[in-house]
This record gives sequence, C-alpha cells and structure tokens, in this order.
Amino acid sequence: MKLADVEDHMNKALEATQRAFNTIRTGRANASLLDRIIVEYYGSPTPLKALANISTPDATTLAIQPFDRTSLNIIEKAILMSDIGLTPNNDGSVIRLNIPPLTTERRKELVKQVAKLAEEGKVAVRNIRRDAIDSVRKQEKSSELSKDEAADLQDSVQKLTDKYIAKIDEALAAKEKDITTV
Repeated sequence: MKLADVEDHMNKALEATQRAFNTIRTGRANASLLDRIIVEYYGSPTPLKALANISTPDATTLAIQPFDRTSLNIIEKAILMSDIGLTPNNDGSVIRLNIPPLTTERRKELVKQVAKLAEEGKVAVRNIRRDAIDSVRKQEKSSELSKDEAADLQDSVQKLTDKYIAKIDEALAAKEKDITTV
C-alpha cells in the first residue's frame, strides 16, 4: 500500500466524519440535516434531496418543495419516521420544518452523539493505519522492502494517523462549540 493511498483513505474517513457531523442539528436550519432521509418513492428508496428542492428561508426554518407534488405526503411521512425529531408542516405545496431552539439537555445529548461519531471516524483512521502497517510488514517479510524502509514507512503512516486524528478532534471541537453556543 502506498503512502498516498493511505493518506487518501484517511482523508475520506475525515470527510465521512464531517458529513456525519453536518447531519447533527444545531440551533440553526441547515439543509444537510435532511441528508439521511430516504423516501420510498414508487417502490424504490430515494434520498429526499433527489425528490425536492430544500432551502432555508430563515435561520429557523427549512422549506422542502417537491419536484412532484404527489410526493408531498410520502415525504412528510418519511420525515416523521426519521430520527431528526422535527414535525413537518404541509401547506399543500411546500413542507416547512421549524427548527426549535435547543434545550440544555438536548445540547448535551447532541454533544455525546457528535463525540460518538468522532470516535467512529478515529477508529476508521486507525483501521487504515493497521492495514497499511500490515501491508508494510508483509512487504518487509517478502524482502520487497528493507528493514529501514519498512520502519520509515511505518513511521510515516503513524504521522499521517496522528495528523488525521488531530483533524477529527478539531472538527469535533468546532461542532461541539457550534452546538453549545446559544
């Protein structure tokens, strides 16, 4: 496994963690809150953003305007069934979601949820490190790499791991600040 590949995989793990953070609600309306919502549209699971235009008319409201008006009710049901904890208001052409201000208790729950997502991201980075180091050891065993080259590569992989875990920690701190700031 090449060092560039290892870094690419770690970067993807960081991006996945940041995308997961975006689905966690803060006190403001954000269209990415709805990224995980899947709607059963004509018998096939379809992401909500593929069925509707999602906008934020103000800081506390999300507006969902379906491309096909007949899908309003199934979109509304999908939102109700999801775990985002918001109640849709359907006016016949647009679904509005009002984002209530977060309570202190809910903020604490969200911080725990974000910390769990960050830990999953760190585990992914560590798994990439483990696979890369195993690959280096196999190459060393089969005499493709010298002992010194293998040690240097392992050291480089560890430095990349530390770098990406620090980036996840930075993203976690920023998200926690976003959640706890009133």
